Amino acid sequence: MRPNADSAPQRIMVVRCPPLYGPDASLAEPQAARLFEQVIGAVTGFCPNVEATELGVCAFGARGPARYFGGEGALASKIIAAVAELGVESRVGVADGMFAALLAARRADPVNPAGPADPAGAVLVIPPGGTAGFLATQPVSVLADQDLAGLLNRLGLGTLGDLAALPASDVASRFGDAGEAVHRLARGLDLRPLAARPPAHDLSVAREFDPPEPLAEPVVFAAKTLAEQLHAGLAARGLTCVRVQVRVTWADGEESSRLWRHDGLLTAAGVADRVRWQLDGQRAAPPDGQYAQGGIGMLRLVPDQVVRATGHQLALWGEAVVSDRVARAAMRVQAMLGHEAVLRPVTGGGRNVSEQVSHVPFGEKREPRLAAGPPWPGRITGAAPGVVYPAAREAEVTDDAGRLVTVTGRCVLSAAPARLVIGREPPRRITAWAGPWPLSERWWDTVAARRRARFQLATDDGRVWLVVVRDSRWLVEAGYW
Repeated sequence: MRPNADSAPQRIMVVRCPPLYGPDASLAEPQAARLFEQVIGAVTGFCPNVEATELGVCAFGARGPARYFGGEGALASKIIAAVAELGVESRVGVADGMFAALLAARRADPVNPAGPADPAGAVLVIPPGGTAGFLATQPVSVLADQDLAGLLNRLGLGTLGDLAALPASDVASRFGDAGEAVHRLARGLDLRPLAARPPAHDLSVAREFDPPEPLAEPVVFAAKTLAEQLHAGLAARGLTCVRVQVRVTWADGEESSRLWRHDGLLTAAGVADRVRWQLDGQRAAPPDGQYAQGGIGMLRLVPDQVVRATGHQLALWGEAVVSDRVARAAMRVQAMLGHEAVLRPVTGGGRNVSEQVSHVPFGEKREPRLAAGPPWPGRITGAAPGVVYPAAREAEVTDDAGRLVTVTGRCVLSAAPARLVIGREPPRRITAWAGPWPLSERWWDTVAARRRARFQLATDDGRVWLVVVRDSRWLVEAGYW
């Protein structure tokens, strides 16, 4: 009997562009979106059915195109060469399933050759049937749910192989739907069921702009509203969408169409992000923020592949509901005041508290300005301060006799700190203190060199302050409350 072709694992090829996506991204989002549109055009020359997953990442079924171009390694090398002609660096991963292929694209490293199929090392091909072994060695930190990954690590499950070895029923009973989903991924089974199919009826939703909308933000806000309508229509039929097609019709008659896939439910905010990327990629807005050719005439969202909805259990304390309400309010403000009007803090690296938090527009997945991964010698460890002042506040620290406390170049104090005066506020008695911790930065640059000594001071009002001595001046940088 001939085996059923549908039972064979699907070979997926993922093309990832580090300059456009992830911690190595070096371009602003609008510029990255325009380059990504060109990358998709180049990849489409090898396979017409290309799906975008994130800004800078696209994927397609590799079995047919690989046969035509002489194998998966040869096809990947041709794609990398075509993308390089656009001035964009890329990595390619091939495996049984989307999750493993994406990890392979992340692991592909041109410095360490992956094998004879790719001497440059920018391609990592996991052979058919080898996906489970490849995933077994990956740390649980590769999972998108970092809270769950941290919990698994604390429980002694450091790799996906450790997780996959557990019975599925035990994982589902202990960790719920989220645990069941990552357990499938750890075993090499994608979240998208094989029964994904185009809908039998027209379930698309559309919004016509009359007159055409010249600005992107109202269109992005409308996309979120349309996505909510789309989800409601699908839910009424017991369905959920795993791949959506975004169609944009411009006033001059040109149409932009792109497939966006996502394992699991693509949220309304996620759809709005993808609409923004598609708009930025198709046509660049001029400095005044308005599109040429009369703007956008229609936006349509089409559920391209749907599956039976298995249900979604909300968090016990309603976190999912609160998060959706916050997203809806933030996008409404962005639609009225602009994309940069709502910012969210993203923690990163750095030696100073003022540089450890970056503010990025709500909805963007931009990485912090300084990566948190590398070690930062001289960084104050322990709990982070709850208040960080935009500009350090002038202060004075005196001893019991009222004399200003000084710190020598060898970090020797003239006396024990006794009182803290911040600006024109009343003096505060210092009940405990720690330090000094010296920090010398950019000593090789005579202009940018900085040398400071930092202290933590506890005062009689119950507060703890982070203060520094710089150029014989006392400054308050942050507070722990």
